[in-house]
Amino acid sequence: MAAITSALIAIAGVVLGWIAIEIACKPCLERGREAIDRSLNPDYDPDDAVSATTTTTTTNNNNIRAPLITSESDDPVVVASSTTSYDSSVKPI
Repeated sequence: MAAITSALIAIAGVVLGWIAIEIACKPCLERGREAIDRSLNPDYDPDDAVSATTTTTTTNNNNIRAPLITSESDDPVVVASSTTSYDSSVKPI
């Protein structure tokens, strides 16, 4: 009876560990699974995907080759830092 109890506890531990890893690494695992699905899809052409990403905007967050900072950003810090110019009249001491 002790062997069955030990086996059930071990199986429950493995299942709970698997669930914890799935929850903790969900974004990374989803992107990896999507990449595997694309690579196994016979109709997927990587050349089409590269040309499509250069013509679309960066609203798609799943695009790994999309630029991180764009001029169309709604973030005021990014917009302010990208629009400021260097003032040559101010010299460091």
